[in-house]
Amino acid sequence: MTRVIHTGDTHIGYRQYHSPERRRDFLDAFEQVVADAVADDVDAVVHAGDLFHDRRPDLPDLLGVLSALRELDDAGIPFLAVVGNHESTRGGQWLDLFGSLGLATRLGSEPVVVGETAFYGLDHVPESRRDDLDYSFAPHDAATAALVSHGLFEPFAYADWDTETVLSESSVEFDAMLLGDNHTPDTAEVLDTWVTYCGSTERASASERDGRGYNLVSFGADAPGDDAVDIRRRALETRPFVFVDAELGPAEGIDRVRDRVREHDVADAVVIVEVTGEGDPIAPAAVEEFASDRGALIARVSDRREVDVDDEVTVSFADPDDAVRDRIAEMGLSPAADEVDDVVRGELPNSNVREAVKRRVEERLDGGDSTGESGTVSTAEEVTADSTTADSTADSTGDDDGQLTLGDSR
Repeated sequence: MTRVIHTGDTHIGYRQYHSPERRRDFLDAFEQVVADAVADDVDAVVHAGDLFHDRRPDLPDLLGVLSALRELDDAGIPFLAVVGNHESTRGGQWLDLFGSLGLATRLGSEPVVVGETAFYGLDHVPESRRDDLDYSFAPHDAATAALVSHGLFEPFAYADWDTETVLSESSVEFDAMLLGDNHTPDTAEVLDTWVTYCGSTERASASERDGRGYNLVSFGADAPGDDAVDIRRRALETRPFVFVDAELGPAEGIDRVRDRVREHDVADAVVIVEVTGEGDPIAPAAVEEFASDRGALIARVSDRREVDVDDEVTVSFADPDDAVRDRIAEMGLSPAADEVDDVVRGELPNSNVREAVKRRVEERLDGGDSTGESGTVSTAEEVTADSTTADSTADSTGDDDGQLTLGDSR
């Protein structure tokens, strides 16, 4: 039997809410995963991409990851990983640097056998280049096989990658796909293959209300349960997020919102207050200050109520969306700008819009200059070698914030 921790979307270095404490929280969560791996003596830690939040991690974050990987190495536990869309660079990957130090293995089309299981990798590939993929993987002699990848795969939310195509066109039969990119943990069965997301290890947005964690995956005939693959969820102790729902009635205002905040233990927590209903106008800054005075690390207020409009104000069109579309058509935007507009005004939650826009732009950039004369690439490994990249140019003058970039002269 092979037992591995399946994690991903650790987003180390994310300075959420511009908070240094939140930045440290993301590294702390990864260090918890490593500590659990050592304590449980698992056979490997498998990371499904977005180890870092940015392709230019700050030095403290880089050193923190190196220290954690050395801890795994000292325990004889391999770290197997793929590259996600957040951290990818054109010239080289931090994962490759860790590999050159003997601290990590970047998965690809060749099998990496751990115990009785062969692991393969497929880095994030922009949607515009997936039609060029040839899912060719070298054969293996292991009892089971798993593909590790980063992307939004069907049948999960916001999917743009056909899982059945990957499985049916692959030259290797996989028992499981261990995925990253979707921060919500979930598992499904596609073409007799278990497909699972481990979720993120820290809350990267206020929409991620559920607790954070990772998957413990067992492969082989001795795995628990009735299948060759057993997937179990494990929780992580992360900074609490307190969600305060304040529904106001007529004539209710900031005092009612404060009462709702008082009902919760907000010490050292990230406090998200959502105001709905009716009631008087409130000053979000006053509520945030009140929560901070009660010990909250961070407080944010979102007023979801409709704003009353004076009777004298009239609207000269029947459908605002039609008016917006007409105005955009008059502007003569490029196809790329039209795509961005579709995302911004589409049905995605607000917390996903920024990442979706970034991805569309990167796909446009990559699609325009990264193919050869034939416009195609023959193998998955060739595409993923540089397909998720946007240039991370070396800065010979250095950075004041302690960031390092692959290729830096320092």
